[in-house]
Amino acid sequence: MIELLSPRQIDQMRPAGRFVAEVLQQLRGRVEPGVNLLEIDAWVSELIRRRNAVSCYVDYAPSFGRGPFGKVICTSVNDAVLHGLPHDYVLRDGDLLSLDFAASVDGWVADSAISFIVGDTTDPADQRLIDTTQAALHAAIQLCTPDHRIGDLSAAIGGALTAAGYTVNTDFGGHGVGRTMHQDPHVPNAGRPGRGYRLQPGLVLALEPWVMNGTSSFVVDPDGWTLRSSNHARTAHHEHTVAITEDGPVVLTQPDQQD
Repeated sequence: MIELLSPRQIDQMRPAGRFVAEVLQQLRGRVEPGVNLLEIDAWVSELIRRRNAVSCYVDYAPSFGRGPFGKVICTSVNDAVLHGLPHDYVLRDGDLLSLDFAASVDGWVADSAISFIVGDTTDPADQRLIDTTQAALHAAIQLCTPDHRIGDLSAAIGGALTAAGYTVNTDFGGHGVGRTMHQDPHVPNAGRPGRGYRLQPGLVLALEPWVMNGTSSFVVDPDGWTLRSSNHARTAHHEHTVAITEDGPVVLTQPDQQD
């Protein structure tokens, strides 16, 4: 079922969006070579506790994972692209790290992801992956208005990814969000414009373009969660929680969003 929220309910989601954005922003400034992925998970656990928030991941046990997830943030490194289960790995200079975080504050959920290069060593190919997923996300957000459809968002994401020379996997994509983390509708990262559910004020979507360099297929780690590019090439992932309103898109997980 697709949930449509009132303007007041969207306002009630803002603290969750701000919290998720602030956590990712803090991690972006704190993570450096020598940091262990388990340290990141511990940091976020403490931030959740201080905020009196609720993790969306610890007890998460969908059909596609070997649940429950058991950690509070997804940490995907280099060829890992989605659902990276934090483990005993020390980050190195030049690693490409994707962080995906969702939390509930006062009963409302926000979901966001960022990718960045750890340390000072930057590979242009890695930066291009990051920039392309950001551009694809921006392209879709601009269409989050009541006169568009889900297919328009999917086409915008897929068009940006394929124009940059990447192939697109549609097994996982964006989704509705509200009281729970994963709701209808599904938003594939490729599609045909003018098709699908018509966007309406009150719809809140988590849009999340992700890409793997040189392939559209992935393999699953023995942990049952971490998805890696089948060719072991680098990957990137960006995500925002966006509300459709009469006045245009409201990015609830934008770091500078206000109440």
